[in-house]
Amino acid sequence: MNNSYLERAKQNIPDPQILSVVAAKRAKQLAAGGRPMVKCDSENLLDIALLEIAEGLLSYEFPDENETSAPAEEETAAEEE
Repeated sequence: MNNSYLERAKQNIPDPQILSVVAAKRAKQLAAGGRPMVKCDSENLLDIALLEIAEGLLSYEFPDENETSAPAEEETAAEEE
């Protein structure tokens, strides 16, 4: 793993746990055939993911609590009918 990519990625996602999850998920996408959004000297998929985060091409968001509970409420209403 390239430490300079890691340090740059930490500037965009400072929480180490969130950074590791985002980078791992992106590396998994790349392993499954996803196309890199950056040109990287390294062939290491984690390095590519960290560079994408460092360049600001990847971000994350937490789902809204109302959005996650809404489908469950709709299913309950449908079952009652």
